[in-house]
Amino acid sequence: MRVLVLNGPNINMVGIREKDIYGTESYDDLKQKIKKWSQDLNIEVEIFQSNSEGEIIDKIQSANDDFDGIIINPGAYTHYSFAILDAIKAIQIKVIEVHISNIYKREEFRRKSVTAQGAVGVISGFSLYGYKLALDAFLYLIK
Repeated sequence: MRVLVLNGPNINMVGIREKDIYGTESYDDLKQKIKKWSQDLNIEVEIFQSNSEGEIIDKIQSANDDFDGIIINPGAYTHYSFAILDAIKAIQIKVIEVHISNIYKREEFRRKSVTAQGAVGVISGFSLYGYKLALDAFLYLIK
């Protein structure tokens, strides 16, 4: 099984920005955890991060042929990117949306996920461990 882990804008700044919300572990820590969890589950992963909406869309579109699923944290694009939603809906593989913080406890504008409409599920509020939960979910979803 191959899963693309796709992180949007500012996810590379975890451990630096708003530590009370996103924690103190760095983006490198997150990548190491994802690699360890995926090895333990016998899932091959590719991790990609971009602050550019177009690059994220290109990666989603190209993933359709190369991956069995996508774990996406669209960052701020979660709340307004219909273009990312359209890209997710255009592909044939399953997508799980992950958020480090509980978006429903945040500012009003962060409580709505436009992109979640294309996902099979959303994991929110479990810090970096949400990525592990998403990897576990793929074992259930893709047989």
